[in-house]
Amino acid sequence: MLYLAESKKIIMVGIPGVGKTTLLSKIVEYVKGHQKSISVISVGTLMFELAKENGLKDRDDLRKLPISKQQELQKIAAKKIASHTEDVVIIDTHAFISSPEGYYPGLPEYVLKIIKPSNFISVSAKPEEIYSRRMTDATRNRDKNTLANVKKELDIQSGMISACAVLTGSPLKMVLNREGKVDEAAEKIIQSLGL
Repeated sequence: MLYLAESKKIIMVGIPGVGKTTLLSKIVEYVKGHQKSISVISVGTLMFELAKENGLKDRDDLRKLPISKQQELQKIAAKKIASHTEDVVIIDTHAFISSPEGYYPGLPEYVLKIIKPSNFISVSAKPEEIYSRRMTDATRNRDKNTLANVKKELDIQSGMISACAVLTGSPLKMVLNREGKVDEAAEKIIQSLGL
């Protein structure tokens, strides 16, 4: 009997400024070079596309929606993600969303049950590097940027993504993306995923 390998669904999280986008491009390049199909899905972009149908004009306003609306969008996005069948599906998202009510999990249990991730990757960087990268990024409408906030966000990310690994039983790889060492970080991720 022939068994078809299931699609690897990899959830990658990182707070803004850790260099996740650059890392993703390196991983995609590697996977394509090894004759495997791959897709990268940005959960925030997918949710924004869904929310635009209801009049939302700015992606950064997603986190200001009522929690019930965010939950509804998360479920729809998760179902779309779960339907992907490429060899490797990388889900680019955040472990939490800062909302008026507090820190809302970006990957609540009901989303994890729909997606059924095979792996988690948590990307971080030195707080000073993140702070510096954010100061030069004028493309987004973010909350107040302070070094203390960056450190707090890294702590919250670590706790949230660790809980996801416990809930699903899927392995978690934590990677430090040091300034000028993106190839090293990408190699660690690729090795941990067995790609």
